[in-house]
Amino acid sequence: MRTLGDLESAIMDKMWSYHRPASVRDVLEDLRQSREIAYTTVMTVMDKLYKKGLLKREPQGKAYVYETVGTKESYTAQLMRETLASGGNQAATLVHFLERLTPEESAALESALQVFPPRGGRP
Repeated sequence: MRTLGDLESAIMDKMWSYHRPASVRDVLEDLRQSREIAYTTVMTVMDKLYKKGLLKREPQGKAYVYETVGTKESYTAQLMRETLASGGNQAATLVHFLERLTPEESAALESALQVFPPRGGRP
């Protein structure tokens, strides 16, 4: 899995925000509030996101209705995992990551560890 381009990210952010299936036209209308963009451009990018496995689709008339396959959080977690796996020394990578956490991010990590403690329990 690779990171998304600018337009792919904008489209996925719209799709994740809907929490429901949406058509190309739905996404197009939202995107046109902040930029000029063609229907065919949005349709092409949504087709690519479907082929990448980030969107699923069902035919509806002559068009498709799209829906996200997973949450934004699950997508981000997968990217983080793949980045960690490709970073060489995982322990060193994690230490560098932890050194750079803001207080808010540290609190979020602590909260997450309360929900899902490390395997093997805490020392």
